[in-house]
Amino acid sequence: MAAATPSVSWAQRPNLIYLTINVSDVTDPDIKLDKQTLSFKGKGGPEKKDYAVTMKFLKEIDPEKSKFIVRPRSIEFALEKTEEGPYWERLLEDKTKQHWLKIDFGKWRDEDEDEDEDGGKGGGGDDLSQMMAQMGGMGMGGMGGMGGMGGMGGMPGMGGMSG
Repeated sequence: MAAATPSVSWAQRPNLIYLTINVSDVTDPDIKLDKQTLSFKGKGGPEKKDYAVTMKFLKEIDPEKSKFIVRPRSIEFALEKTEEGPYWERLLEDKTKQHWLKIDFGKWRDEDEDEDEDGGKGGGGDDLSQMMAQMGGMGMGGMGGMGGMGGMGGMPGMGGMSG
């Protein structure tokens, strides 16, 4: 039987890609990361199904500086971009929309919002460790999502929407 493709969500900053593979209770994850590719294989979910996904990135990341953590409900990555700068127009090299890949609006920030943040430009190892410690935590994950929603009011075409 072929392995199922897990749901994947992502967000970015000028120097980072946040990526989450949504598979719960993963056992023996096999994760390979290089400059252009991330591949994941593992058993998880309530049925302990086989999951697998390989992603070829639009641009390069630094596998040495990138980190990941296996959590009870997902595997979270903080992938360090090799070049800090403008946001990537998409995550994957392939322009075809993938049904399993979604934007993580809880972690998303517009490019112009980052300039106002103290930590937005840093990207040092300590900043990354601190971000990884806070990512997806019970309290911090929910709070981050709520904060991100407030910024949506300023997006073009969204002004007339009511909550």
